Amino acid sequence: MIGEISHFLSLSAVLLLSLVLIFNLFFSFSKIHPNQLILSMRLFNQACWLVFISFGMYVYLAISDDFSIAYIASHSNSQLPIFYKITSIWSAHEGSMFLWIVFLTAWSILFINSLDNNHPLKKFTLLMLSLIILGFLLFLLLTSNPFERILPFGALEGADINPVLQDPALAIHPPMLYLGYVGFVISFSFITAYLINGNFELQWEQDIKNWSLVAWIFLTIGIALGSWWAYYELGWGGYWFWDPVENVALMPWLAATAFMHSMFASSKSNVLKTWTMFLGILIFALSLFGAFIVRSGIIDSVHSFANDPERGLYLLGFSGLITLLALTIFAYRLPVLNSSKLVVTGSKESFLSMNNILMITSIFSIFLGVTYPLIIESINGEKVSIGPPYYNTIFAPLILIAAIFIMISVDALWQRSMPLRKLFITTATPIMLSLVSIYLIWWTTSVFSILAYIGVFSGLLILFSYLLRIINNLFNKKFINKGSAIAHTGLGLLFFAVSMNSILSYEKNLNLAPGQSISVDNSIQEFSFNDIRVFKASNHDVISAEVLLLQDDKEISLNPQKRKYATRGQITSESSIYTNFLKDTYLTVGDQLENNSWTFSLKINYFIKWIWFSAGLMVLGMLLTIFKKKAS
Repeated sequence: MIGEISHFLSLSAVLLLSLVLIFNLFFSFSKIHPNQLILSMRLFNQACWLVFISFGMYVYLAISDDFSIAYIASHSNSQLPIFYKITSIWSAHEGSMFLWIVFLTAWSILFINSLDNNHPLKKFTLLMLSLIILGFLLFLLLTSNPFERILPFGALEGADINPVLQDPALAIHPPMLYLGYVGFVISFSFITAYLINGNFELQWEQDIKNWSLVAWIFLTIGIALGSWWAYYELGWGGYWFWDPVENVALMPWLAATAFMHSMFASSKSNVLKTWTMFLGILIFALSLFGAFIVRSGIIDSVHSFANDPERGLYLLGFSGLITLLALTIFAYRLPVLNSSKLVVTGSKESFLSMNNILMITSIFSIFLGVTYPLIIESINGEKVSIGPPYYNTIFAPLILIAAIFIMISVDALWQRSMPLRKLFITTATPIMLSLVSIYLIWWTTSVFSILAYIGVFSGLLILFSYLLRIINNLFNKKFINKGSAIAHTGLGLLFFAVSMNSILSYEKNLNLAPGQSISVDNSIQEFSFNDIRVFKASNHDVISAEVLLLQDDKEISLNPQKRKYATRGQITSESSIYTNFLKDTYLTVGDQLENNSWTFSLKINYFIKWIWFSAGLMVLGMLLTIFKKKAS
């Protein structure tokens, strides 16, 4: 009965949102009476609360093991801890789409109620938000119904959540990612409302600035958590595979990063407004494209949710409709949007503009990498794979050019050109320090990779530029934007860490029997495979290898595992990782061979933890920017 009530509440939300749309469309281009807006807001708020209550009841169904609900029976189990019973809701398509809608609704109700009733853009923003929530609710209920019952009798026991998803990081990763994805519905709806309104004297940037910054933070955390989970859980020792689903998460992040910079320029000196509006629309459009790629079944990926053409067609049609609507209004208003204020060559705005172009180029390159194999397969049935070499070759020069512009822009001023003498002083020291560092790295490692060294050089340019600026700030008491400095330092560290990881990291495949030892290299003087232990855990059987390493004259104990989950019969590998300041020692156990020996994969991953630390720095920098804005 609770399932039916939850279902009914979601259907009621559809009805109320339809009334909001009909009511607002009828009065959309006439002067609206205050009571009409109040009525629309009440209908909208009630629809949102119905969605929240419906989802809360659905969570209760999962916790109480209601296996008459088909989705819960397929993705949960009575033996799971309550935490994983809840997270099982977003472990597959229907439940994750429900969570997506809940977050979409939460962002919408918080933002629209933060606007004053007299705000000139409130009416059209409400219209856009209602349309988007309604479209996704209909998608959920018509093509992906999570409320379906198993009739006449429910299952006695659930099929269990996928074992690789029984992990705290992955339980948190989708909600963070969704909060970032759907958070940009604010910029999308508000900018579209601004374009519909047509009063271009309005200053709209401040209304959505902090909302967009918070969405960017959630998206960054979501991507970083997913990367971290892939590293330690999947057993292949990597953090980014240029998988199509990873790529469709990266595209909105790149667009959002460009949008942040463009919005700062737009609000500071009243330039780049057209760029800012286009990017604000593009972010959510790319999020919708990502939802289509993940949920349509047109790509094969460990991350993809569904394989149903009906769902794909609906998402493609709805996403196309929403995006086309916004871009058509943007194109119609474009002739009167051009700012009369030109960007001064050599100013901070000019470097932001150049980096925006680089961001768009990066997005197009990724978009081409994702869609090209799909286009070729649809034409002649041939499967084409585009992997890391393509992306590395494209991104290395783009990153270098972006790093140069960031280095120059550190001391650039708003709407004022930078003299050549100052340009030379700004760039000479970071370039020299970076070149010396590159030589020292090459001399120490004797490894040379042109693409990797471009990444190292790019990261060092940014790091040294901001380090010198911070030192100058300490001694000369000059102003420095702490949030910007920390965020860009994080970006430079990301480039440096990723590139150094590719230069220094290596892998060894070993075959050893219990009680056998072997010398691996100068760093690992001895690899001792002591024993295999077999034991039973709560819901799985475990084979655990006991390995002792003598690494850099220090003894390290590692226990990689293989697990077999009884309910699904699925076997997973669990890595064992020893971490120090510079590197990870990463070990996984493979299969048993005929001679009673076991296979091991040993990876030495340098600077890998620095990658996630750099993401943390970028998030910290953005948080400081938000609180600085609030304080001011």
